[in-house]
Amino acid sequence: MTWQLDKAHSEIGFSVRHMMISTVRGHFSGVEAEVVFNPDDLSASKVEAKIDAETIDTGEAQRDGHLRSADFFDVENHPHLVFKSTNVSVRGTDIEVTGDLTIRETTKAITLKGEYQGPGKDPWGMTRMGFSLTGEIDREDFGLTWNQALETGGVLVAKKVKIQIEAQLVDKAD
Repeated sequence: MTWQLDKAHSEIGFSVRHMMISTVRGHFSGVEAEVVFNPDDLSASKVEAKIDAETIDTGEAQRDGHLRSADFFDVENHPHLVFKSTNVSVRGTDIEVTGDLTIRETTKAITLKGEYQGPGKDPWGMTRMGFSLTGEIDREDFGLTWNQALETGGVLVAKKVKIQIEAQLVDKAD
């Protein structure tokens, strides 16, 4: 079965430590994804997602502008982040999706873990299912190396970025 992301009921989010003392959260609103998933034939499952880096939103315009700049995502030259799965495994409602994440033309393997719910029919007769997935990356592995040392020790932006995905999918056949 081929599924399409329901953008109105999904969020691709992230969080990262700022100044070693607090966490900044953000998300991308421009996401396209297609999922082939059949619980009866997991070997054929795959996920492909394309994220518009320009749509980053941390709730602070100046910070978002800096994240779009060449110091971070360099959206002028690298407008998209891309994820393509290489393996999907399910045990009960637990799911693990391993794949290649490309940011700024650098591709690294990552694993997202979580759970899925469904499938089920919505009130309008469409088949839906949901996924909650988390993972983490080292942003420097993808060329996002900008930072600033702090007088008190440590750095302005942590290396580790946590990824949080809440995705609701709709069966494309409906």
